[in-house]
Amino acid sequence: MSSKVNYLSCPDLSKARLKGDGTKVVPFDMEPDHRLIEAYKGKKYFIKTYGCQGNVRDEETMAGLLEALGMERTSRPSESKISIVNTCAVRENAESKVYGEIGKFKSIKEKDKDFVLCVSGCMMQEEGKANLIVDSYPQVSIVFGTHNINSLYDLLLENLLKKERFVDVRSFPGEIVEGLPYKRLLPYKAYVDISYGCDKFCTYCIVPYTRGRERSRRMGDILAECKKLYAEGYQEVTLLGQNVNSYGKDIGEYGFSDLLEEVAKIGIPRIRFLTSHPFDFEHSMLEAIAKYPNIMPWIHLPLQSGSDDMLRRMGRRYTQKEYLSLVEDIRRTIPGVSLSTDIIVGFPNETDEDFDATLEVAKQVAYESAFTFIYSPRNGTPAARIKDNVSDKIKHERFVRLTKVIEASVEKSSDLMVGNTYDVLVDGPSKRDKEVLSGYTEGNKLVNFKGPQYLVGCIVPVKIIESHTYSLIGELVGDPLLHKAKFVGDLLRRDPVVEEYQRVDQAIKEDGKLMEAIDSLPQVKKDAALSIGSLNYEEKRNTLLKLEDMLNTHPMIKNRENLYSQIQDLIEELRGILS
Repeated sequence: MSSKVNYLSCPDLSKARLKGDGTKVVPFDMEPDHRLIEAYKGKKYFIKTYGCQGNVRDEETMAGLLEALGMERTSRPSESKISIVNTCAVRENAESKVYGEIGKFKSIKEKDKDFVLCVSGCMMQEEGKANLIVDSYPQVSIVFGTHNINSLYDLLLENLLKKERFVDVRSFPGEIVEGLPYKRLLPYKAYVDISYGCDKFCTYCIVPYTRGRERSRRMGDILAECKKLYAEGYQEVTLLGQNVNSYGKDIGEYGFSDLLEEVAKIGIPRIRFLTSHPFDFEHSMLEAIAKYPNIMPWIHLPLQSGSDDMLRRMGRRYTQKEYLSLVEDIRRTIPGVSLSTDIIVGFPNETDEDFDATLEVAKQVAYESAFTFIYSPRNGTPAARIKDNVSDKIKHERFVRLTKVIEASVEKSSDLMVGNTYDVLVDGPSKRDKEVLSGYTEGNKLVNFKGPQYLVGCIVPVKIIESHTYSLIGELVGDPLLHKAKFVGDLLRRDPVVEEYQRVDQAIKEDGKLMEAIDSLPQVKKDAALSIGSLNYEEKRNTLLKLEDMLNTHPMIKNRENLYSQIQDLIEELRGILS
């Protein structure tokens, strides 16, 4: 193993805090070096990701870059030539798992000196972590951060040619790289980044330092990605941002409600978004959700604490009263909406009164689901410097009490669903029973029901017959084959070829002279046939030939015929899916 480490750049939290003059959009147009392709084509790669959906989206990009080299994914690290551990920095237990995961690769590197282990992600953006990794784990070849995934080819090539280790973790005001390749992890559900980073700087949160300041993607780039997903048959798209509500504020031309509406118009059956900050939540967002049935009636609205004092110390920028007022507005505007949340227990110096306020809000809102955490200090954040006077024992006791309150509201909402029928997007077979399918309702409730495997990716009606609090048991309503046929028909209608055919066909119908010629063709043919043997036969025949020649050579008609032929090929493919 090479011991030499080349530090190309290291994280600097002071730089991460900086706000640039504007977001620079950089196109990715790098072709992989032929030496990389020669070294890795036909080989396998492995990626292990920790953390949030943003990290999952990063994994898809890294997978896309590696597959462009001709590599194939494997679920077995021992089979891989390149492995990536994609890290999370939000909670301490995630970091502990990372160290254990990296240790597993020691024997692989000892057996294969050309094996490349990369460590990437948010944890690497923390000061000192990259140095700790390369000093403690000689099996690590490359360390890079969240801001320079687009440098992966350069780093792999340097490692290949020099057989040395590299650290390249950049901290800067920010840019957006468009056009990176990606390999989607799921065939029917997709994540789409709409912004990166965060400007809120909640005192407990490391994200603004690991992901940088907030940068919004241009709406046109987002819509182009969503339209492509729609054409490829995706059933659900989740718009991602650390704070989706503030999308577009750095651009100034449009906001999140504008984006929501434009994405909804594309026609994707299900649209979700993560995560909302209560401070930036505008009523226009609720109006968009209420207006478009394909925007799911489910909102993740982090509370963090129900105490005004704790909220102030956390830097959350809203009060308990303002949060509850927003919840009231949401439920009034979107009847039947499902609300989920994040709550932190044991923030430094949390009193009994502070915690009781959190319990009271949790009872009043009655969340359909919640993620609850005991506070974990992150080095580099203001909260990590606060001296805490609350014991771990008290924090754990509070955590148990909160969990019981949340569970009671989740159980109640699940019980109310029994006997009703809901549309469920089928994710796949249950982990415990291959004959049982698993999926989520529009309100993001997990449902298990028996059904054939070919329903994976379909949205089907399921009647709830039993509640298990955090999951539901249902039974399929209707004929599964008809549900599959409907799904296949939807795929056909979405195909760009079909859309283009419909556009050309409509243009022909709106062309008065052309339609007049088409409509007259049967009569002209009849006149020519009836004139056979008469003096004006040649005249009638020439009129018919001229009309047929005009129609046969007309560009719009030829285009429609060509598109129709392509549609027939599509129909044959879809018949194969049904059979």
